[in-house]
Amino acid sequence: MRKPKKVAILTAGGLAPCLSSAIGCLVERYNEIDPDIEIICYRSGYKGLLIGDAYEVTPEIRKKIGLLHTFGGSPIGNSRIKLTNVEDCIRRGLVKQGEDPQKIAADQLVKDNIDVLHTIGGDDTNTAAADLAFFLAKHGYDLTVIGLPKTVDNDVYPIKQSLGAWTAAEQGAHYFKNIVAENNANPRMLIIHEVMGRNCGWLTAATAMGYRKLLNHTEWLPSIGLERSSFDIQAIFIPEMELNIAAEAMRLRAAMDKFDCVNIFVSEGAGVESIVAELCANGNEVPRDAFGHIKLDAINPGKWLGDQFAKMIGSEKTLIQKSGYFSRASAANSEDLRLIKSCVDLAVECALRGESGVIGHDEGHKGMLRAIEFARIRGGKPFDIDIPWFTEMLIAIGQTKGRKIAVHSQH
Repeated sequence: MRKPKKVAILTAGGLAPCLSSAIGCLVERYNEIDPDIEIICYRSGYKGLLIGDAYEVTPEIRKKIGLLHTFGGSPIGNSRIKLTNVEDCIRRGLVKQGEDPQKIAADQLVKDNIDVLHTIGGDDTNTAAADLAFFLAKHGYDLTVIGLPKTVDNDVYPIKQSLGAWTAAEQGAHYFKNIVAENNANPRMLIIHEVMGRNCGWLTAATAMGYRKLLNHTEWLPSIGLERSSFDIQAIFIPEMELNIAAEAMRLRAAMDKFDCVNIFVSEGAGVESIVAELCANGNEVPRDAFGHIKLDAINPGKWLGDQFAKMIGSEKTLIQKSGYFSRASAANSEDLRLIKSCVDLAVECALRGESGVIGHDEGHKGMLRAIEFARIRGGKPFDIDIPWFTEMLIAIGQTKGRKIAVHSQH
C-alpha cells in the first residue's frame, strides 16, 4: 500500500443527511491510520476547487471533528457546479473566457499537491470527479478519486442504498406527523405532502411507509374525532406509476365524503410531463439548472396537483407542504451512520492502495461493498414498485398500482 501525503474532501450537489457525518468519518479514519496525513476541504464543492478556496483540517479541528455527527447540511459548503458546463462556470465568474474549467481544477489539485480526492455527492458529482481523474491521468498526474454516494432519492445505479436516504425518509415521516393535524383545521381538507424525488419514487414511498409505522404506534380515540382514517394516507403518487387524475379523483372524492379530509403523498417528479407540456403550450420557458434538470421548485408540482384535484374532490381548503428541505438537512440517524462508517472505512482502504471508484453495495456484484467503477455510475435508477412492502401499503390504502403511462390532465 502507498500512503497518501495529502487528501482533499469536497461535497457537491444538494444536501443529504450524510454529508456532515461523512466528512467527520473520513477525518476520524485518517486520524486513526496516520494523523500526519494532511487534509483539506474545498469550500463549496467544485467552486472552491476552481478558485483554490479550502479549509485546512488543523489539529484543533481533528480533536473536535466528532461534532460533525450532530449536524446536518455540509459545514464545508455545497454548490451545483458542473465542470464541463463552461458557459455556466464563466457566468458565475469561476473561470475566464477561453479557459477550460477541468484544466483549472486539475491545475489547482496539482498546486495543492493532492494525492487523494474524496467526493461526496450524487451521480453528477462523482462522474465529474471521474472525468477530472481521467483528465489528470492523461496529462501525467496520478490522482486517486474516491466517491461516496449521496442522494436522498436513492436512485444511483448500481448502488443498493445511497447515504442519507434512510434519514431523509424518517425525517419526512416525522414532519408529516405534525402537518397532518391540519386535517381538522377546516372541513373537507386536502393536504398534499410533496416529497423530493425527481425521477425516483423511493423517498416518497419510504417516507409514507415510515409515517404509517408511526400511526401503528399511536393510540386513537374515535369518540372525539381522533380516528386513524383522518390521519392516514389516501394516495401515493410517484414518477414510476401511472397518474390518472380522473380515476383517482373519483376514489378520493369518496374518501373526502367519508373522512372529511384527504391526505396525499406525492413525489416532486410526479406529473412533471403534464406541467411541462402545459408551460410549453402557453409559450412559457421551462426553467433548468446548470445540469439541464428542470427546476422543480419553479414549476411547483405539488401546487399543480392540488389545483387539479381540489375542485374534482370538493375540497374547501388545500394545503401544500414540502418536507424536502426539512428532511435533507437533518443529521444522519443511527442506521445511516452505520452505513456511512462502513463506506468510509473502505474508502480510506482504497485511498491507501490507490484504487479509484464510488463506494457502495454493488447490485451488479451480489450487493458486495466495493469501489464501483466510475463508468458504471449513473443516476435515474427507478424505484421498484413491485417490492412487497410497497405493494402491501398500496393495498392497505385502497390504491390501484398502475404502470407509468402518459399523465392525464384535466385542463
